[in-house]
Amino acid sequence: MKLVYFTLTGQTRRFIKKLDAPSYEIDPTNPFNELKEPYILVVPTYDEDVTEVVNDFIEYKTNRENILGVAGGGNRNFADLFIFTAKDISRDYNIPLLFEFEFSGTEEDVKNFKKVVKEIESKRTK
Repeated sequence: MKLVYFTLTGQTRRFIKKLDAPSYEIDPTNPFNELKEPYILVVPTYDEDVTEVVNDFIEYKTNRENILGVAGGGNRNFADLFIFTAKDISRDYNIPLLFEFEFSGTEEDVKNFKKVVKEIESKRTK
């Protein structure tokens, strides 16, 4: 299963690289790529104007049908606004919010997110 992610500062990319899993980075200049396979979306926290390309990706062809859930990264100092992009995507597309992490994630975050991905993969193969 692929991890699809969007990044502006590189923090989300650093988190994804630590996971050592198949991944795809959404291109902000051309988000219109059909993945054709189940995936988990990983997004940072930014205003909707900035993350609109993520919605463009989700809504392109069969991508909406293949999204299994979303994980969000951000800064816990934002309090209620922490991972609001992932929360909004979860609500708007009626998909589970699977995981949250701060900045580029700790070793513990990496370990725990791998468990989440593994659980989802095992449920899919049963």
